[in-house]
Amino acid sequence: MEMPYPAEARHSTGIYAKHPIAFVRGQGARLWDQAGREYIDCMAGHGVANLGHAHPAVVRAIAEQAGRLITGHEAFYNDRRAEAMERLAHLCPGLERVYLCNSGTEAVEAAIKFARLSTGRPGVVAAMRGFHGRTLGALSATWNRHYRDPFEPLVPAFQHVPFNSVDALERAVDPQTAAVLLEVVQGEGGVHVADAVFLEAAQNLCRERGALLVIDEVQTGLGRTGKMLAVEHFGLAPDLLCLAKSVAGGVPMGAVLIGGRVQGFAPGVHGSTFGGNPLACAAAVAALDAIVAEGLPRQAAEKGLFLLSRLRQMESPLVREVRGLGLMIGIELRRKVAPYLEALLQAGVVALPAGLTVIRLLPPLVITYPEIELVLGAVGSVLKESLPVAEA
Repeated sequence: MEMPYPAEARHSTGIYAKHPIAFVRGQGARLWDQAGREYIDCMAGHGVANLGHAHPAVVRAIAEQAGRLITGHEAFYNDRRAEAMERLAHLCPGLERVYLCNSGTEAVEAAIKFARLSTGRPGVVAAMRGFHGRTLGALSATWNRHYRDPFEPLVPAFQHVPFNSVDALERAVDPQTAAVLLEVVQGEGGVHVADAVFLEAAQNLCRERGALLVIDEVQTGLGRTGKMLAVEHFGLAPDLLCLAKSVAGGVPMGAVLIGGRVQGFAPGVHGSTFGGNPLACAAAVAALDAIVAEGLPRQAAEKGLFLLSRLRQMESPLVREVRGLGLMIGIELRRKVAPYLEALLQAGVVALPAGLTVIRLLPPLVITYPEIELVLGAVGSVLKESLPVAEA
């Protein structure tokens, strides 16, 4: 198929595997390509579009703020930043300070630095299959060798333990551990939900041994799992919590929520030129208000239960397991998923992988039940097809 925009293909680095489709418009859970064909978006920009595309409140906030003030460093106060910080500080009890940046990986990098600064220790314990970003610190916490190997040696003093293994975690957390860094649901790692016992053990070990508990909610946060934050499912009280993706309705923004056990802050220990810029903050205020006003966590819980139930009822010898929480769903196959993702795309559903054998569905939380039915129909049809793919 001919590339829709040759200039992009000509000038791109090649680090993204591109489909020969250009999305040029979006509304709610729908996307349209350059030829006018319509798709249901179950990728949501890798979990960014929780509010859907072109949400009116976010569009209005961006337009209004762009006409007032786009950029402004945190060396000076700003009205929109104050509003955004206030809303973020109310998301998780006890996390009342906020560091603003531009992405999930930046939020993780900041959390690692803050943990080392506060404890005076170097060590970070993360989980196997975990994904925390691609810059060097966040990459050091990420498990997958495919991402890590080309860039070694990475930041020292990182180690990984099996997800949900309390025994391994107890052995790993020692007097040199600054932080335990975990996802409540491993997204990139295959949509695996943490055990409550494991998360409770992580929190207790950090309290007992002087480490800080860092929870990465870049993908799970802001309604995705059926709660405003995924930690609410387990009653967790982290010391640092990382947010990004959907926090500003699609405008690049990251944040670290910071608790009272985190100390050592002084001017110059960290910073971000664009972090907390008024445009992103205005978008965040609109997005956070809309998530609350429209009850999107509740919608995600209800729609997620419906979608999970229907997927589990499908009879396909290809499916090994269906798992997830809220509208964060993984369909693990007995084969590699790439051909099935391509078939879904041809059927008008945009999905993404979570490893080699898992189809990941991250639809906007505003997806309607008729749209979910269309997704179910496409998935059911695709999983009945005999596609040329090697056994996993």
